[in-house]
Amino acid sequence: MNTLEKLGAFNVWANVTVLDRLDEIAATGQEIPAVVLRLFSHVLNAQTIWISRINGVPSPVKVWQEHDLATIHRLHEQSSEPLHQLMVHADETELQRLIYYTNSLGNSYDSMVHDILTHAVVHASYHRAQVATRLRDHGFEPVNSDFITYCRELSAAAQHAVPSL
Repeated sequence: MNTLEKLGAFNVWANVTVLDRLDEIAATGQEIPAVVLRLFSHVLNAQTIWISRINGVPSPVKVWQEHDLATIHRLHEQSSEPLHQLMVHADETELQRLIYYTNSLGNSYDSMVHDILTHAVVHASYHRAQVATRLRDHGFEPVNSDFITYCRELSAAAQHAVPSL
């Protein structure tokens, strides 16, 4: 698996890991802090926006649009694995393609698809860390969604998959 594909798979895993924790909190009848929903909405909105820009279609969401947990789940389904699949299927020509877009402030830019895909994962990691901090600030234990934790889980799964002789 190349690095970009691995980052995409990590991003899916990390988003699922955070969503599972949010589901656990909700299942106890406790309210998920609004700031947590806002930050995680932003993660998924950004993924959706970048996918839309790469595909040359209007985004169905705004960058800081806030969602409830059910909508967050829906956005995750619509953006996390599709973003990963862009990483899996993009050839070198696609990765080097320039995307011309206007950001939420109205500034125009161009960026290579490879840089956009890398940014999407780094950006999501940054905001998942903010989610963890805000959960802790509100008395909830956050989850570890670090890249190295994902790699350790992959390694452990591979070791268990190998039959012993």
